Amino acid sequence: MDTSMVEPQDEARSPEALFANVNFSIIPSQNLPEQNVQEISDLLENNGGTYVPLDRETGKVQLDQITHIISTSSDFPSYAPAIDALISVVKPGWVYTSISKKRLAQIRPYSPDPRLIFAGVTICCADLPPGDKDAIIGGVVAMGGQYSGSLSKLVTHIVALTDQHEKCQQAIARKLKCCIVLPHWFDDCLKLGRRINEKPYRLPNPEITRVNSTDPVQLPSDTHLIGASSPQPGNLPSPKSPSPARADLTVFRGKRIMLSQDLDLGSRLRRTIEDLIENGAGAVTGNVHKADIYVCQYREGEEYRTASCAGKEVGNLPWLYYLIAHDEWTSPLRRLLHYPIARGGLPNFRKYRISLSNYGGEARLYLENLVVAAGGEFTKTLRQDNTHLITARPYSEKCQAAKEWNIHMVNHLWLEESYARWEEQSLTNPRYNHFPARTNLGEVVGQTQIDRRATESIFYPHEEPETNDEEQTKMRANVDAINRVRLGKDNLAFRAPEDPFKGTTARTTQIGKLNEARRPRTPLASRLSTDGRTNQTPSTTGSRGAKDRAVLKLHDLASDIALYEKERRRVGGVTHGGRRSNGDAATGSKRSLSRQLDTEDSELEDGVETRDRKKVKKSKAPPPSIRILVTSYRSWIGQPKREDEEKRKLRDLGILVVQDPSTCTHLAAPSMIRTQKFVTALAYAPVVVSSDFLDHCIEKGEVPAAEKYHLKDPETEGRLGIKLKDSLANARRNERRLLKDITVYSTPNVHGGAETYKAIVEANGGTCVPFRARHGAIITSSSNIHNKTTTTTTANDDDDGGDGDGAGGKTDQAKEDAHRYVYLLSGDAKEDTKLWPKFRQMARENGLVPRIVKTEWILDVAMSQELRWQDDYQFEGSA
Repeated sequence: MDTSMVEPQDEARSPEALFANVNFSIIPSQNLPEQNVQEISDLLENNGGTYVPLDRETGKVQLDQITHIISTSSDFPSYAPAIDALISVVKPGWVYTSISKKRLAQIRPYSPDPRLIFAGVTICCADLPPGDKDAIIGGVVAMGGQYSGSLSKLVTHIVALTDQHEKCQQAIARKLKCCIVLPHWFDDCLKLGRRINEKPYRLPNPEITRVNSTDPVQLPSDTHLIGASSPQPGNLPSPKSPSPARADLTVFRGKRIMLSQDLDLGSRLRRTIEDLIENGAGAVTGNVHKADIYVCQYREGEEYRTASCAGKEVGNLPWLYYLIAHDEWTSPLRRLLHYPIARGGLPNFRKYRISLSNYGGEARLYLENLVVAAGGEFTKTLRQDNTHLITARPYSEKCQAAKEWNIHMVNHLWLEESYARWEEQSLTNPRYNHFPARTNLGEVVGQTQIDRRATESIFYPHEEPETNDEEQTKMRANVDAINRVRLGKDNLAFRAPEDPFKGTTARTTQIGKLNEARRPRTPLASRLSTDGRTNQTPSTTGSRGAKDRAVLKLHDLASDIALYEKERRRVGGVTHGGRRSNGDAATGSKRSLSRQLDTEDSELEDGVETRDRKKVKKSKAPPPSIRILVTSYRSWIGQPKREDEEKRKLRDLGILVVQDPSTCTHLAAPSMIRTQKFVTALAYAPVVVSSDFLDHCIEKGEVPAAEKYHLKDPETEGRLGIKLKDSLANARRNERRLLKDITVYSTPNVHGGAETYKAIVEANGGTCVPFRARHGAIITSSSNIHNKTTTTTTANDDDDGGDGDGAGGKTDQAKEDAHRYVYLLSGDAKEDTKLWPKFRQMARENGLVPRIVKTEWILDVAMSQELRWQDDYQFEGSA
């Protein structure tokens, strides 16, 4: 006997016959034809089972007479009521396995519930580390699979790192019908909550290890979405039956269908549909109370609520067409667009513009229509004003553009589950940002079903009669008694679990990080109460041994807990023990803006732990009254120890050296230098002092009046045509809105780095966007420029460097014309100049005049705190 099999305790079998306590019905389908139905029925009856046929008139299961339903899928009319009644729904394999084992097999591995993604999977582990092995077993068993410690014919997957292990070689030699896969397959499936194709993970030559992840992946088949890709009906399909009279339709037999008025059917089309239903032994009714099926377009109206609350099947016209075309039942909840839509969609989605990438065929059409049904706007091309990109893989031109334009990029599960639950799901959920290396997620499109409970709570909430606790207890006791009599004391029916991924971040287990305490255990009996609620308090009977084991386990961990508490009290916390070295700090920041920019000095935030400071002492310094941003202070360049010591002295005087320009009250510099710190900080209008201010503080140990050390640099002011006093006055009036509503574009290789100019533009209220001439990029108008500029002061008009249209200021006419221009910051390198023609073309297509400018333009604008122009800013031949 294989004692290593990790599966729940098998159901008890009757001493008289194997299926003595089993009353069963069988759901025929395309995957379970009548011939197989008869075979399974004979097997069950020959071993003591009792066959309960479907109702002759309605074709439904007689739930009050059965304990088990045999079906290849959950897609039949009585599935939801059966689950609510705690009736076991199993695949035919359950029957065969029970007979081969001569005992009733466990229900869960044979459940057709689509949420149990590993149902039907039996794994055997080969050369895996213990932690990885435990993680995989736990995930597989939790999602409906089984584990076998030994290799047998029942094993469907061998999990291994190579195919050289003894079990793999045995499987190959014995030609067993099982896959040998890498553990990565289970990890990706659990992260997504979907079972993806094993092919890229199959040994001996797995695709994920030999092919670059960026290489193209073939689009998967999406035939299962045909007829379910749109909430709007197409042409009325012909049934599969070749009969001209279409009299062979059986899907409507014994059912009464009501067609809602909101379908807006013409008299001829309505008559044709009614004929199809009636020829198929169905009936059409105009009374919702008599109907079994209600077909409508929208989730609204008294009839919709009445039909839904009564548990009738509610679907839309495409769903009805699907039944006619396939002549096989499918639930309208099975496919998202087979259920009536809601007018207006999800409230939050109305502001979203969504595009798609890496999906094709029916899957793409389905997602396009789903975006619209959810209330969003679908765009074929990705533009900068898009809010989301839904992609099956993270590699495409659209994906690259989405990263550059800060557009949310997720897989289709975010859209599907938001629609299914009628609530926008969090974009930070790892499931929506996971993309397996060599899988196109189009293969799992359309597997999400309408959340029945969420839909009920939002669109047709029940008002249940009030009952007191005593009445509820009696009701539950009665139901429990009925189930015990009908099912037998130990033969508990399987209840499908709640969606393990619903409303929470996917709790996927990281391979190799599962400790002994999380080793998978034999599940206990279901804690689901008869009223459908979870987390019912379990009985304490027989739990004494578990308590003793728990106390023993806690005792074993006592030393580790004590060590943890000791580490936790250490300064700096457990991680790194507060002793992180300076080597972990980020390095390599850019030192200059451009060739014209002076060298920027490296600075460390005051209060950051260094390797020379072994202990952190509580500071007795007063609260900082001055937050100073320091740039190009020569005493600190190349002198880190001196810098640390003098920063501490300044801190004791109430001066805190900061790194963020937005938090500074003072700016210290040797002159009007065009470093990133200096240029950016001007937008915040700080008090600008010379570096001598720092010298005075450090040498004399006191803080002098800042007015005595105001920065004065007439030479640079004359050379740049800018007066610092006027620039600060302009900055105070601008209130960081100098470039508000203005988008400045930059080439990727602009001298000084695009990130440098982005900081300057954003400090002044604008937006700086990289320009790579991508299709779908938007060249926006600076139409508000002339409304956002400040009035040029008289001092600027009289400045030596100024004239009517130059650096000294703007004429009124220039202000009026400013909205016609759009700017591209560029260098003169070949990589930059080749982008110029596309920029000019796109600007002119939007009715704008392109200006391809040197970085001098933005530096002068930021330094002067006013919009200005002179022809020298523009590259020759770029107009």
